[in-house]
Amino acid sequence: MKLRAPAYPLITIDPNFSVWSAADKLTDKTTVHWTDKPNTIFGTANIDGNTVRIMGVDANVPAMKQTDVDMSAFSTKYVFEDLGVRLTLTFTSPIIPSDLYLLSRPVSYLEIKNESIDGKKHTVSVKLAVSEEICMNLKGDDDVVIEQIGLGKLNSIKMGRKNPRMLERLGDDLRIEWGYFYLTSEGTTEFYKAEDGMTYVSTELPVKSTALVTFAYDDIYSIEYFHKHLKSYWNKDGALITDEIVKAHADYKVTMKKCAELADKMFIDAVRAGGEKYAELCELGFRQAIAAHKLVLDENGEVLFISKECFSNGCAATVDVSYPSIPLFLLYNPELVKGMMRPIYKYAATDEWLKEYKYDFAPHDAGRYPILNGQLYGMKDGVMHDEKQMPVEECGNMLVMEATVAIATKSTAFANEHMDVLEGWVKYLIENGSDPANQLCTDDFAGHLAHNCNLSLKAIMGIAGLGIIYGMNGKKKEEKKYMKIARDMALDWAKRAANEDGSYRLAFDLEGTFSMKYNIVWDKLFGTEIMPKHVIENEFASYRKRMHAYGMPLDNRKPYTKSDWLVWTATLAESRDDFEAFVAPMWEAFNITPSRVPMTDWYWTITSEHKGYDSRTYVSGSENEYVYKSFRNRTVQGGLFMKLLEYRGIMKIKK
Repeated sequence: MKLRAPAYPLITIDPNFSVWSAADKLTDKTTVHWTDKPNTIFGTANIDGNTVRIMGVDANVPAMKQTDVDMSAFSTKYVFEDLGVRLTLTFTSPIIPSDLYLLSRPVSYLEIKNESIDGKKHTVSVKLAVSEEICMNLKGDDDVVIEQIGLGKLNSIKMGRKNPRMLERLGDDLRIEWGYFYLTSEGTTEFYKAEDGMTYVSTELPVKSTALVTFAYDDIYSIEYFHKHLKSYWNKDGALITDEIVKAHADYKVTMKKCAELADKMFIDAVRAGGEKYAELCELGFRQAIAAHKLVLDENGEVLFISKECFSNGCAATVDVSYPSIPLFLLYNPELVKGMMRPIYKYAATDEWLKEYKYDFAPHDAGRYPILNGQLYGMKDGVMHDEKQMPVEECGNMLVMEATVAIATKSTAFANEHMDVLEGWVKYLIENGSDPANQLCTDDFAGHLAHNCNLSLKAIMGIAGLGIIYGMNGKKKEEKKYMKIARDMALDWAKRAANEDGSYRLAFDLEGTFSMKYNIVWDKLFGTEIMPKHVIENEFASYRKRMHAYGMPLDNRKPYTKSDWLVWTATLAESRDDFEAFVAPMWEAFNITPSRVPMTDWYWTITSEHKGYDSRTYVSGSENEYVYKSFRNRTVQGGLFMKLLEYRGIMKIKK
């Protein structure tokens, strides 16, 4: 990869089990959780009696010279050369979307390879130490309990809080407070109290040619779902984490082969779709887009794929976070898109939503991670506020998502389970989507506004989405009805949204304004021809004059952009050259940004820095929480795969 990552993923399993290096060199900074709180892993190599540092920070231990860092979809690789030896460290989290077992198994790999570069024989060993931060919200929150475990030829050491707080707290800037971490290798294990006051567990092992270390975390119960505690998918049948660790060591080569095959195919396809820079952006976003979810099963044995809004309020299963992420999952496992939608359908059918709040539109979320007992966004002091809802936004999102699942799976079975509610939501869009009232949408960073043109496009495509589902069901009369409504709305939209220069507005009543019209991209992918082609062509042509050094702004109000929507907008381009020209500034932004955090989706187009803001959240239970929001490690980077989704052609409706 030619791209210098803003931060490099080392362990990416779920929102809690997450370790990153926010530097070019593995020895430049302490490793961190995605929240930027320390998640310390310290590593040294002993080469012929000389100790050098290969991971983490300690002024008393010299750093081994790092010569390279590279990453692919599943792995991050560091190369060190010194003292006649080349050490290669490869961190891999095998979260393959099509393999739900591997996706959910909470075991991450580190392979260490030793080669002589001076023609001499060398004696090499490596020691890795992991701090108590891995199993606590903050260091020192509690004492730890530790157990050394023999697993045949493997030795494992287990660490967890003495007083675990299982699923007791919900929030954004929080880390896990329950369960047990396991560090395992064929070497020896120990634990100790360091000068920094923290307890560490460690493993030390000889490295003749290659050696393997695994990092594992058993959270026992992962999610609270409508007042029931759910286990992760991997232990749905009562599997033991120690057995999974042994399996992970045994199947390492097979698992790495699976990862390499998918990573290579993904990269080649992405290059063919949008060029090498585009493919590298897909690689950069891949792991975090998956690992900011948790995969569990509900009481009926159905998949739930629960997202966390990372540093954007911590809400769980948020619809307008799921919607931008779906291109990746439509490509590699549409069942996971269903898993995003099930919590919303469940909550939308509750008396609380329908009778207490009297809402006839789709919810925003199903809780705040990791507790999903109903929507919390928009609630303050126990009262749900109408002005904090996103009716057109979420109805449109759910209807489009449902249509994409039907097309990807070639089946309307999932949609048919929810037709009553879908028909209610499409009715809302027909009545309210042509010219949306003053309501929130997903892009309200500069303030929400009435008459939002791009939001109206979402309503139009949501209505078309139900038409697609009816068509696949063989109900041609209903298909024709909804397609006509969508086309009539589109023609009206084109008249009311037009600027004098042939471009289209941010809001119907704001002449001379602009915004990304990314929601109409589904018209291109579906091949539905809802919007006249010249409208899209003229709009995209107008974007050339909107570009800044690091991409096109979201709209005319502020010079910041969203990476997901930028790629969706770029996919409107008719030529490969135009697409590449649109995406190249974003590649440069991530390549040079001084914001060394897991890939942000919200950044300044004039500086490349990630955008942040101080905000008192309206999420229940956190009214006094003052949070610096900085949109990092979010699932929405799955939206980078929109061009690849178009290239693969799997969304095209068969006529």
